[in-house]
Amino acid sequence: MKKLIYLIAFVCTFSIQAQDHSEFKTQTIEFIKLTGTTDMFNNAISQIGAMVPTDKKEAYTKEANGTLDGLYSKLADVYMKEFSKEEIQGLVAFYNSDLGKKLASKQTELTQAGMSIGQSWGMELSQIAQKYTN
Repeated sequence: MKKLIYLIAFVCTFSIQAQDHSEFKTQTIEFIKLTGTTDMFNNAISQIGAMVPTDKKEAYTKEANGTLDGLYSKLADVYMKEFSKEEIQGLVAFYNSDLGKKLASKQTELTQAGMSIGQSWGMELSQIAQKYTN
């Protein structure tokens, strides 16, 4: 009888932890979507799909969009290793604020500008390094 009670307690505890993990993952995916990554992923799907013939574009888009759930799940796993449930809740609250929405709406533009600046800086460093290798 004791074993049965322990087994039931274990199963209940495991079930609660699994549900808590599931809620954490769902909220983490929500956070990722709020940060503006959805626009970036949609742009990537469109850009890569530009080479797909028009008559196959709809099928391509449907299949490509079908990969997003797996992508979000994998990204959520990465974020869940770095942030606690409480931290993700705070980030979701921030990205639901006016300032957070503004940041999310500008994220793609900021990332592209940052990459351009980084490339220029990298070229500058290469020139400096060449000066010292000759």
